[in-house]
Amino acid sequence: MKKKKVNVLGIVSMVILIALAIFFIFPFYWILTGSFKLQEVAITIPPEWFPVNPTLENYKALLVPLTGRWFFNSVFISTSTTVLVCSTASLAGYALAKKKFPGVKIIFMIFVGAMALPKQVILIPLLKFITELNLMDTYAALILPAIGWPFGVFLMKQFSHSVPKELLESARIDGCGELRTFYSIVLPIIKPGVGALAIFTFISSWNDYFSQLVFTNSQEMKTLPLGLAAMSQGAEFTINYGLLMAGALIASLPMIVVFLIFQSYFTQGVTMGAIKG
Repeated sequence: MKKKKVNVLGIVSMVILIALAIFFIFPFYWILTGSFKLQEVAITIPPEWFPVNPTLENYKALLVPLTGRWFFNSVFISTSTTVLVCSTASLAGYALAKKKFPGVKIIFMIFVGAMALPKQVILIPLLKFITELNLMDTYAALILPAIGWPFGVFLMKQFSHSVPKELLESARIDGCGELRTFYSIVLPIIKPGVGALAIFTFISSWNDYFSQLVFTNSQEMKTLPLGLAAMSQGAEFTINYGLLMAGALIASLPMIVVFLIFQSYFTQGVTMGAIKG
């Protein structure tokens, strides 16, 4: 009786997991199939669940010089932001976790408090600051404000607590400087946290539609999300859903690649966070 009960529970659990997997995968399937449909087919009711006459017209419409420029802008901005955020946040988190200096707790509380502030609150002073520095419509306007991401510092501080003090003391006895100690000892230990932060930062920067809309003016400086939002408007009051789905699929590919690259680090980071302390 016990074995039968266990088997029934296992079957029910498997059915539920499969149903949830289909539920979460279906939007991606709908975007994928919709990208091969023309506008008149994409809006038909009842919907065409699988494209009977697939077409590449939507992808051909995206193959224009500006789209390539938008794609490059998104990749460059997101990659640069990710590298800089991971570098500064890991150093700051290590200092806040392992260094004792006046005001360390106050500085950390400021970072925690900053996490509660939405971007809209600081938009006006940030816009004025960028305008006075003549950084509007430049890569710097989209990259520099994101470098001091409070969440990144908070996350890396929590991971830096897992670094044993004995290792740091041994490094000092061996004559290692602060930077060498960090890159040779601390960084390999907190690497899972850096991988998790890289995923969060890249996705956040890639999807930062609000900042990209405010700080860019020219067509050449638009990012892929901004450009696709403009291209999706075909005729007046009409949205080209086929073109929009093709663009959304292309826009999602870099995020999927980044997640697959850092997936193992992300999993290790979640596991470390679950068993720590």
